[in-house]
Amino acid sequence: MNDILAKKQLIDSKYEVRFFIEGDDYCEKYRVNSKDGKSYFLKLYNSSKLSKDSFSHGSMLEVEILALLKSNGIIKLIDSGEMVEASQKYHYIVSEFISGETLQEKLEREGAFSQYSAVPIVIHLLEALSVMHSHPKVIIHNNINLSSITLDYSNKSEIPILTNLNYARYITSKSNSVDIKQLSPFYIAPELYNGVFTPQSDIFSAGALLYHLLMGIPPWHIEIPSHQHTQDKYLDAINDNRNKPLNFGIRGFEEFNDEHLKETMKMALAINVDDRFNNTEDFIKALKREAVLEGGEKRKHAPQKVSKKKGAGFSAIAGMQSLKDILYNDVIRALNEQELYESYGVTIPNGMLLYGPPGCGKTFISERFAEEVGFNILQLKPSDIKSKWINETEEKIASIFKEAAENAPTIIFIDEIDAIVPSREGDLHQMHASAVNEILAQMSNCSEKGIFVIAASNRPEKIDPAVLRTGRVDRIIYLPPPDYDARVAMFELYLKDRPIDLGVNYEALAKLTDNYVSSDIKYLIDQASRAALIKKERITQEILEQVISDVQPSVSYTELQKYELLKEKLECKKEKPNENKKRPIGFIHSTD
Repeated sequence: MNDILAKKQLIDSKYEVRFFIEGDDYCEKYRVNSKDGKSYFLKLYNSSKLSKDSFSHGSMLEVEILALLKSNGIIKLIDSGEMVEASQKYHYIVSEFISGETLQEKLEREGAFSQYSAVPIVIHLLEALSVMHSHPKVIIHNNINLSSITLDYSNKSEIPILTNLNYARYITSKSNSVDIKQLSPFYIAPELYNGVFTPQSDIFSAGALLYHLLMGIPPWHIEIPSHQHTQDKYLDAINDNRNKPLNFGIRGFEEFNDEHLKETMKMALAINVDDRFNNTEDFIKALKREAVLEGGEKRKHAPQKVSKKKGAGFSAIAGMQSLKDILYNDVIRALNEQELYESYGVTIPNGMLLYGPPGCGKTFISERFAEEVGFNILQLKPSDIKSKWINETEEKIASIFKEAAENAPTIIFIDEIDAIVPSREGDLHQMHASAVNEILAQMSNCSEKGIFVIAASNRPEKIDPAVLRTGRVDRIIYLPPPDYDARVAMFELYLKDRPIDLGVNYEALAKLTDNYVSSDIKYLIDQASRAALIKKERITQEILEQVISDVQPSVSYTELQKYELLKEKLECKKEKPNENKKRPIGFIHSTD
């Protein structure tokens, strides 16, 4: 697109084009006049360049969101529509015309702002964001930068107006609905690179804007050639810079010495979501100096070395040696031999999904692993987390992860995770989608806080795909019914402390119980023990075989076949060759 509309051209017989402002092949901006001579701002979108995520209920999502927001600090929607020009379809949005300039233009003209002019601007911005974040549908801006704030000079005092809502999304919008290639990498909150956006993502961007105004350059700035900010090498360079402390000595000869404002920016720009301000109100209080912040940067919680073993641990698990090896090498050794693992750049994984038919020991394995490794364990099921009250589910999730971090190292075992984080692709209720976004944010990079998540599911295909990405769940492991060797080991393990006849043949019992799940084996042995108890005799081969003939497997062969097909599908998806995975800024990049 390049100056598509001609001067004095009429748009839908309502608006006359005055002049072209700026644009690219995605969107052009114009100043237009209505029939009564009033000036307005018109954005013209090339419809072929808009993704399906830019639309809602048949109209542009930006139009829908602007219509919902009534605030003096947010640009006002006037009109919208569609048009065809030179056989190409376009969507347009007409908004109020702001007589002034953007923060970008003022910074280029005057240089870095003083804190006395920068802080009031950011407070105005946060008040506008508060309107969006407190809306019943919770709206996230996602595109805050110097060009998104226009200073209105039409009144006696300049008033900052929040604009550029083309990447605004509801918190219930699906992950990756924001094209981050169109955003400034210096303002993007780390979680956006994993498809997660929350109100605290806007807080990060507002902190970046404040830093940029005061320092004259964005936080963790590096020189990037024009139009190349999406290249992986530059994203990696920014990521490396974000591991360094913020630099406050880059205002020419002037050192920035306001310690309170330094701590405020550090907190707003925390890489970890949990370390940022909880909401815009807290950020505003800090800027107004109504809240005292702790000095010093927040430190990541390093996982502790594990040496204490509680309970039976892995010795209580019959078979499943490959799973035990994974847990031992990836987690236990990584904690006990930290220097060796760090020299190879290897850390403990964020989490693991155990899936398979009911009764295959997912919960049992998690409990035994906690004993083996010496971790605290929080066991959760959907009823522990879900609530009928708005926002209470998200608060419960945040509280659980906070408790886990405070008592780290901790295993969080989440049973039936498919019911907690169902896919957002369908018509998911807003309350459920908000919970999905919250748990995605909490799971991202939680290993750095000493938290290891083990999730269990009988229906992994129902889980939101974003949960299964590396950086949240780094291992996906199928737990099938125990094989022959595992069944032999189970009969030996479960019968060893019971009064058994010398003639019991474990191998024969294993052959008779093909396709029986772990809980079935335990049930068979318990039933055989009851039968022997009634007769006041030892548990014999005959009693065991009679019980096996009376009890059918709890999971049908047809269901087991479905799980085998699902396993193939998940493994194919996880191990797709030549897949270029972008390194998410601020998060561990798993090579698993």
